[in-house]
Amino acid sequence: MGPALKTVLLTDPIASEGERLLSETLKVVQAPDSTPDTIRRLAKDADGVIIRSKLPDDIFEVAPRLKAVCVHGTGTDLIPLASATARGVLVANVPGANAQTVAEYCVLAMLMLARNIMNITSALRTKPWDEARRLGSVAQELDGATVGVVGVGEIGRRVAKICRDGFSMRVLGNQRRIDRLPAGVEGVALEKLLGESDYVIVTCPLTPETRHLVNARTLGLMKKSAWIVNVGRGAVIDEKALVDALKKRQIAGAMLDVYEHYRLSPDHELLKLDNVILTPHLAGNTVAARGRASIAAAGEMLRMLAGERPLNLVNPDAWEAACARA
Repeated sequence: MGPALKTVLLTDPIASEGERLLSETLKVVQAPDSTPDTIRRLAKDADGVIIRSKLPDDIFEVAPRLKAVCVHGTGTDLIPLASATARGVLVANVPGANAQTVAEYCVLAMLMLARNIMNITSALRTKPWDEARRLGSVAQELDGATVGVVGVGEIGRRVAKICRDGFSMRVLGNQRRIDRLPAGVEGVALEKLLGESDYVIVTCPLTPETRHLVNARTLGLMKKSAWIVNVGRGAVIDEKALVDALKKRQIAGAMLDVYEHYRLSPDHELLKLDNVILTPHLAGNTVAARGRASIAAAGEMLRMLAGERPLNLVNPDAWEAACARA
């Protein structure tokens, strides 16, 4: 009898082509859901895990067998990274695999907000035709409007290009190095971006510097007619301050795909507002993006469990300890 196959846990479904790559040499376990208790239970017998959902903070204490984690995307804040590094657990991600998909979501968000689509659709189901139709009287065009992109990385660049070339929008950008923005994006301070934008698109990663970058003070700089869209990380926006601004109609509204705490509780204040559109962390989830990300994530997992360095190693400080474990 040969050695037992190593096991990889999928906290969320991945595309079949990625799963086929894994199953050629590994035992693949699909979690029935991504709740913390389920992940803890199944990870105990796994050598690696591929995630799109947040790992519990104590995952490496309760699952000491784990040697490798790959994010089916870019969000390494889904992982207790310091704990992984301390225990010699390699962490990889697949940057850029879903950039186009997330950029298209951002444009969808602007169009839905500008045309008041959610309120109109809801009214058409519950109110007279003419009453629903009147809600379209506040609709806006994107043409000529100003969009501000906070974090002009791979996603932000694509959003900027679509907005500039597709809708003739003025594009403002803010990032750590505003002198390195792509052509056609006007680099400005965050305060200027917030004050002049009709749409604010948040695509930046979560770092100590960006945590609560959008807060009560900075929300107060936005136009009353402006919308904010967050596809970056939830904690870049101070959620309590945003709820307060939305309740007071201090800004026009928001569309959010990420939240300060990974899952929204059923009684969350955001769910009670009529000027916010909410989606459950799926901006990067299309058939095409899942295919690209699944193949890339499977490749990274196979490399790590074979003792090879992944192409996108997030925690290089763990490499020496990981080699020692092997």
